[in-house]
Amino acid sequence: MQFVSRPSSSGPLVWASIFAATCLLLFAFQKILWLVVPFLLACVIYYALYPLAQRLMLAGVSQEQAAAWVAGSFTLVLAGLLVLFSPWLTTKGVMLQELVDHYLDGGQEFLERTLSNIESTMPFFSNAHLSDKVHASLTSFTDNFAQAYLFPFLMTAASWLPSLLLAPLLSFFMLRDGQKFKRFLLQAVPNAFFERTLHLVHEVNQTAKAYFHGMMVLTVLDALTLGIGLWLLGMTSPLALGIITAVLAWVPFVGSVVGCILVVLVAATDFPTQPGMAYGAIGLFIVARMLDDFLYMPMTVGRKLKMHPLTTVLLIFIGGAIAGITGLMLVLPLAGIVMVFGQTIGGAMTDMRLRARHIHAVKLRRDIANRDL
Repeated sequence: MQFVSRPSSSGPLVWASIFAATCLLLFAFQKILWLVVPFLLACVIYYALYPLAQRLMLAGVSQEQAAAWVAGSFTLVLAGLLVLFSPWLTTKGVMLQELVDHYLDGGQEFLERTLSNIESTMPFFSNAHLSDKVHASLTSFTDNFAQAYLFPFLMTAASWLPSLLLAPLLSFFMLRDGQKFKRFLLQAVPNAFFERTLHLVHEVNQTAKAYFHGMMVLTVLDALTLGIGLWLLGMTSPLALGIITAVLAWVPFVGSVVGCILVVLVAATDFPTQPGMAYGAIGLFIVARMLDDFLYMPMTVGRKLKMHPLTTVLLIFIGGAIAGITGLMLVLPLAGIVMVFGQTIGGAMTDMRLRARHIHAVKLRRDIANRDL
């Protein structure tokens, strides 16, 4: 009777290792965030430009020339857009302080009216002078908003600019030398594990590409859901607000809260006599948040990463608990790649025939090396 080795599926030990490795990598990446963020942006640019470079290579252009043409064209287009829109950005930058103050004042008036209504119906809050305390806190917040929050945010963004400039450079070298790097890795792999390693490299590439494609689909779904909901409420510029809040939702939980606050401020300021607009916006974001966490995210990013919806939700909570906003952004692509590594290595380690081939190959090389001694 011939023994046939059956491929081993991922067991509890493999999945425990995947979760542990993901947590350790999140903690480490939080310390080198200045390099992780440009690398993620470089991956986005790479997967967006790779189809164009691939078409050029299929037309007979070398990989080095295709990478140079595609990356150079992208850089020129980006620089042209910056030059074209820089006057508009400068003008809007001057108006930014006035715009922020305008919407903060509208939000403060809405909150004070809401607290007054609560105090009129609940004497407990009236005796506690809740509205007076909130009014004093909000006045201090809005008066010092620019100095305490806006200007430090702009300075932090400016300090990140040199690091972000690494992204186009990294994407260029990924386009030009990606195949060379793969061959460099495969040369160090024993022959018995070559096929598994080749499959591993392919799956890591497919996983990263699937994540970024899934994020694009998720952004479109969020923008449509919020845009249509805001349009039904009668908000001004619903599609623009939907797109902005969908992009902010790239940061799970935190981005959605910021987007909700933004839309509520717009609703409270543009419709001061209609508090139902702001309440409707809050309800819409609660519904959108539930759809995003339990339907859109598992059906887009989770499905493309081949993760169970429960695993996706748990990983989001774990990432936020370990590394805050950084963990929320990195946990899914990182877990997807670690999952591919864990399943491939776990399958190789539990494949008795594959291990026997490796042991036999080592024995043959040892015998050949000792033959003439």
